Amino acid sequence: MCVKTQRFSPQLVADILSVSKANVLKRINSGELNAFQDGRRTYVLGRDLVGEPRFDRFVNSRWDEELNVPSSEYQSVELFAGGGGLALGAKLAGLSHSAMVELDPSACRTLRNNFPDVNVIERDISLVDFTSYRGASVVSGGFPCQSFSYSGKRLGLTDVRGTLFYEFARAVREIQPEVFVAENVRGILTDDGGKTIETILGVFREIGYTVLEPELMNSLFYKVPQKRERVIIIGIREDLDSSVFEFPSAYYKPLVLRDALISGELYQTDCPISEGSVYPARKKEIMSFVPEGGYWRDLPLHLQKEYMKASFNAGGGKTGMARRLSFDEPSLTLTTSPAQKQTERCHPKETRPLTVREYARIQTFPDSYSFSGSTSAMYRQIGNAVPVEMASSIFRSVLRFLDKSKR
Repeated sequence: MCVKTQRFSPQLVADILSVSKANVLKRINSGELNAFQDGRRTYVLGRDLVGEPRFDRFVNSRWDEELNVPSSEYQSVELFAGGGGLALGAKLAGLSHSAMVELDPSACRTLRNNFPDVNVIERDISLVDFTSYRGASVVSGGFPCQSFSYSGKRLGLTDVRGTLFYEFARAVREIQPEVFVAENVRGILTDDGGKTIETILGVFREIGYTVLEPELMNSLFYKVPQKRERVIIIGIREDLDSSVFEFPSAYYKPLVLRDALISGELYQTDCPISEGSVYPARKKEIMSFVPEGGYWRDLPLHLQKEYMKASFNAGGGKTGMARRLSFDEPSLTLTTSPAQKQTERCHPKETRPLTVREYARIQTFPDSYSFSGSTSAMYRQIGNAVPVEMASSIFRSVLRFLDKSKR
């Protein structure tokens, strides 16, 4: 379906345009934005969004063109590999891994099962000597966001020793790849009043890299049926021309939860049955009253009070509580558990949390990709991962850059 003829709920329009749902409804009510009713639901046609810069990213997509990447083999080292979302994206783009570093035993089993030919280093990263991997073209990974102690001075590499960011920077310094890809949460941009990201970029420059402006990427633009924002930091070794690097184009249209769970554009079959969390009996009874796409405010008043307890009279929208997802919208950001009270992720039709495989599909892992450990460990690996399709689009951009740099 062409994105111009696709219909979008007000919430999805808000997500695409990065505004509030209230803003979209105001535009509809004022006549600024055309909408139509289908039963009790309101929709906006894509053609009425043409001209909005963020929507036009779908209209002007070069996704298929960008699928063509160089055939040259480039080696990569993956740090803080977790459940392997970023690593799998790199592999699907065309990179070969020299090594993956991860400390969590369950995640390491997951990596070994899915990357049997790769050296998975199950060790504290501070104990790993990376000099033997010099020659790898890419280093990638997501280091946890940590604030630094400034003492009124500008920090260099030696000043951030003892942090996991230091270990990422040390690996880059020892390997000297042409490109590094670092991913992190949105909050890193504003942490400590912006000092954290300023320090990080300064350290990367100190060790010989031109750092591109950090890119806040929302996965709903990259063939992922989920709203998930990640900060992507690209570093280019100083002897290369960083100006020719281009971030990936958007996919042709936003995908929604239906695309993850039902056979169609993303998967050839409906989502397989798998293990998953279960609700306590009373919580299941209460959640059964929440409509598709609804949350705690859609419950009868007496159930709102019972479910929310002291939070009922607290401020804030608390839109993640008692939240049932909608088939017609991208999933909310997956967390490390689908049944946490603050970040509920209930199946759109059945009254239960999303299963492990449903989680994996929303993160665009193929059904052939297996996870190891307890159910909670599998949820954690998937919930912390970078969506595979978004990761793959990033690494295709990296490969195109490496190819241009060789010419």
